[in-house]
Amino acid sequence: MEAERWTAFRSHYGIDALYCQPGIRGAHEKGGVEGQIGWFRRNHLVPVPEVDTLAELNAMIDRWDREDDARRIRSRPRTIGEYFAAEQSLLAPLPEEPFETGRLSTPRVDRYSQICVRMNRYSVPVRLIGRTVRVMLHASELVVYDGREEVARHERLIARNGSRLELDHYLEALIRKPGALPGATALDQARAAGRFTPVQDAWWEAAVKAHGERDGTRALIEVLLLSRHLPHEHLVTGLAAALKTGALTADAVALEARKAADADTGHEEPPQPPSTSQTAIAPLPAAVRANLPPDKRPLPSVAPYDQLLRLRRPDHPTP
Repeated sequence: MEAERWTAFRSHYGIDALYCQPGIRGAHEKGGVEGQIGWFRRNHLVPVPEVDTLAELNAMIDRWDREDDARRIRSRPRTIGEYFAAEQSLLAPLPEEPFETGRLSTPRVDRYSQICVRMNRYSVPVRLIGRTVRVMLHASELVVYDGREEVARHERLIARNGSRLELDHYLEALIRKPGALPGATALDQARAAGRFTPVQDAWWEAAVKAHGERDGTRALIEVLLLSRHLPHEHLVTGLAAALKTGALTADAVALEARKAADADTGHEEPPQPPSTSQTAIAPLPAAVRANLPPDKRPLPSVAPYDQLLRLRRPDHPTP
């Protein structure tokens, strides 16, 4: 019995399915495939690679797969890539539209700005509270859409009853209630993931000492909002520079972060134009002047302004 999604997949790509016998009885029917998978595992996945994310591991596997094009299997005269190039012209062309492998669901955003997908909770922006959103669930991630706009993307949780919260999704609510930030679960997860750095904690502590608990925390939230327009590494550099100089406002951090961004990209400020007194007006070349049409405009006149000279105030007697 074929799974529904597999039937849709092979129908989309025009694949004819041929099934081997299950278990040991069918092991000899796909020995070449099993052997090459074993070779790949032994040569690339032993010992097990250490990565931070599944996306990083997938990128490594893609790179190894491309490098395998230059490998020869045993004593065969051609490489894997050469054999594929010879067979590629015999394959059917791919459809213009890729097949969507994800599963679609339409959960409702609860009052905590979270959705429940497969018994796990994921955050979305607070402006979507009470709305129904579309979720495309993939093997390693899920993408949340409000209409056609992508509003959130999370790494998929494998276990049940877990939560993955993004601090950025709550900033609009936290700036109104800054006292909720210190105990927020989203902040704890951001610290654990390294997205909320010790530099940010140090700047926050200094801002609280300078402005008080409420205003200092609100200043930090304003800084966090800057990450929507500035890269994270430049923002952290700007925070470190502002902390060093005692500049404990979001505007000062934004200025330092933009300086870091300009220095990183090699961008320089455009030169200022010279003053009017130093600007030399170059005349048009004679060949250009000869081809210009005659100027039939009347000469300028200041006669209307002369009328102002005839308007005199009446003499007032001196008291």
